[in-house]
Amino acid sequence: MTIQIQGELNAADKSFAIVVSRFNDLITRRLVDGACDIITRLGGQEDLITIVWVPGSFEIPLAAARLARSGKYSAVICLGAVIQGSTSHHEYINSQVASGIMQLNLETGVPVTFGIITCESMEQALDRAGGKVGNKGVEAATAAVEMVNLLKKI
Repeated sequence: MTIQIQGELNAADKSFAIVVSRFNDLITRRLVDGACDIITRLGGQEDLITIVWVPGSFEIPLAAARLARSGKYSAVICLGAVIQGSTSHHEYINSQVASGIMQLNLETGVPVTFGIITCESMEQALDRAGGKVGNKGVEAATAAVEMVNLLKKI
């Protein structure tokens, strides 16, 4: 018989840090609202959610690293919005942020989830921050809850 291990979507008695970029805050505030909403709907408590604002997405991995290593949080949720401009600047930001977040997962053993929207336009970003395509903040927070519970079982 095959053994299957899955994490539940239960945020009760778990603490979460949300690192969010102030840049493109029209988008990122919607991501934060979605993340906080799903955590509480999954049984989490508002007073166990800490929101840390950083200047831009590039600064997210540094703050996330400090939070993940602090031992205070069950998971760290990273939220931002990098929208393509007229240069290739966004490519460097996206690549480095994704790499930094992945490295934190492996180094700390704390779930650090990726809720950074990478889009070609503000319209696409709005669609991913509660519009037609859902809310990537909800998705990142849901993944954090599931991973916390999964890692307890492994």
